[in-house]
Amino acid sequence: MEAVLHRMEELITLLNQYNYHYYTLDNPIISDQEYNALYDELTALETEHSVVLPHSPTTRVGGELLAGFEPHRHLARLWSLDKAQNIESLEAWNQRVRKAVADYNAKHPDEEPLPDPTYVVELKFDGLTLNLTYRDGELVQAATRGNGTVGEGILAQVKTIRSIPLRIPFDNGTIEVQGEGIMHLSVLEAYNQTAAEPLKNARNAAAGALRNLNPRATAERKLSAFFYHVGYADGVSFGSHQEMVQFLRNNQFKVNPYLVYFSDIHEVQAELEQLALNRAELDFLIDGAVVKVTDVRTRDALGYTDKFPRWAIAYKFEAEETTTILESVNWEVGRTGKITPVARVQPVELAGVTVQNCTLNNRGDIERKNLKHALGTRVFIRRSNDVIPEILGKADEEIGEEIPFPDTCPSCGTPLEERGAHLFCNNKLACRPQTVGRITHFASRDAMDIDTFSIMTAEQLYAEREVRDPADLYELSFDDLIGLERFGEKKANKLLAAIETSKERELASFLYALGIPNTGKATTRMLADHYRQLDAIMSATAEELVELPDIGAIVAESIVTFFADPVIRESIERMRRLGVKAEAEQRVEAREDSIFSGKTVVLTGTLQQMTRDEAAKRLETLGAKVSGSVSKKTDFVIAGESAGSKLVKARDLGVTVIEDEDQFIAMLNQ
Repeated sequence: MEAVLHRMEELITLLNQYNYHYYTLDNPIISDQEYNALYDELTALETEHSVVLPHSPTTRVGGELLAGFEPHRHLARLWSLDKAQNIESLEAWNQRVRKAVADYNAKHPDEEPLPDPTYVVELKFDGLTLNLTYRDGELVQAATRGNGTVGEGILAQVKTIRSIPLRIPFDNGTIEVQGEGIMHLSVLEAYNQTAAEPLKNARNAAAGALRNLNPRATAERKLSAFFYHVGYADGVSFGSHQEMVQFLRNNQFKVNPYLVYFSDIHEVQAELEQLALNRAELDFLIDGAVVKVTDVRTRDALGYTDKFPRWAIAYKFEAEETTTILESVNWEVGRTGKITPVARVQPVELAGVTVQNCTLNNRGDIERKNLKHALGTRVFIRRSNDVIPEILGKADEEIGEEIPFPDTCPSCGTPLEERGAHLFCNNKLACRPQTVGRITHFASRDAMDIDTFSIMTAEQLYAEREVRDPADLYELSFDDLIGLERFGEKKANKLLAAIETSKERELASFLYALGIPNTGKATTRMLADHYRQLDAIMSATAEELVELPDIGAIVAESIVTFFADPVIRESIERMRRLGVKAEAEQRVEAREDSIFSGKTVVLTGTLQQMTRDEAAKRLETLGAKVSGSVSKKTDFVIAGESAGSKLVKARDLGVTVIEDEDQFIAMLNQ
């Protein structure tokens, strides 16, 4: 048996070497016939002796169907990247880097000074992030990014990617290597020529394959991967980006040949502009580039915010545009009764995604963009930063068929009411989409926070238990739920308990749950804090309301009209009779000596260490006024991850922006 194992080791070493040259270096050094002969010999030995060594290439074909994905905690966090949408944002990042380097050198005069920043430009691949763990040279785990701390274990799927080494020369410690799983466009094209069900685009093909519980299905996609970073290293260290990349190459990882180094940020800018022009020539998808500081000691000194490294930034390409045929327009009903047009277009590839639906905001948007007679004609569409594509306008002068504007609700047939540029269905109780949407919103986390409740639950209750109003939820019984599909005793009791708990939600959450038109969480909280009583809010006049901060005539009229509706008033009264308290939170004496005292603060984006509601409450106890909109009167904007238009407006107005969550927490604790 010892001789057999020795021969198997020999064959595995040879085959993995040939795989490396073929799949990673794209430079085969043996014929397919010779390779197949060695592979067949190894397969025969494994079958005869019932032994498969862990790094055998035969494990790449995929195994049995898996029951599910197991969570995997990464040894080192996988960070998000700050984003630059234009050259100005990139220059601002560079200024921050240079200032941080200068500050560090000034504060550490006895240390060797940090060098002037130099940069590397890498491709930003558009696939699925992979994090591979090697222990003493063996691949022992592979995981998705997940939330950056915990991902899903996909080792069986990753082993099917032949360019990924199962064993590496570095065998004296543990490392985590980060990269991107991709499907080459040429491979996608070849796959679709024979596939019973063609794949729509390379990004989804790669992500779907790696998150397929059947590794054999993953293997059929013939994926590849590029690697670019060592996130965790035990037993090895690096002084520069160049050293890290060379380590990856020395250990047989596939590193994309596009790596360009610069000492001047203006050279980086020129390279990015050229790359944007040339990306269509690549055989894989990218959605931008990544610019990194090369010196590792400088990286350590710059450190991280709560979301991303200060020494790297993702440069996003301009939004992509193309033309396609506008085939139809459907009118969909929202929870407020607003009727919104959704355009169906001839499927077209745009920014790596097959686009079939596009945004049309309202009837006024259709008229403004000269689309009233555009059915069947070619239109411009644009997709930007994963937002639903929008139609920009007609691409030619051809007159098409007319887009019909509805007179009645497409769901319930009720005559529509025109309010400005929008159309509304006023059938609040018998129009299914808006009733289901309203109940789903009422139960959502920021509203009444009814745990386990979903839109599917709302659909079931509407169809089978005639739930037509949020108040109906508080009259549900165990017998009502236990007869529903997918509702066992445990789930029914859990939902009933969550509904009971929601009765204690404070006034601000209750107001938000009601879905008052033109109001959000900031406005409903301000109403609750000002009036302190639900009855006082319900009886407030428009003249009173416009005197409050951030409430104009339109919002004031919306609030008054909402509470004047007898259907709404009866629903609220029913809920109160059934035990919903809707009481204001007990006042906490606000400080007058904090940095936020008397200041107007806007929260935007996602915070990692607390929710925005928790942050708002902390700010209010420090004497701040938390607003929902940015204006010249705003003192601070707290910008979390994925901050949008409010952050842009704050920068345009010169408002102080705090993007470092650790800094924000420190300010709260002062």
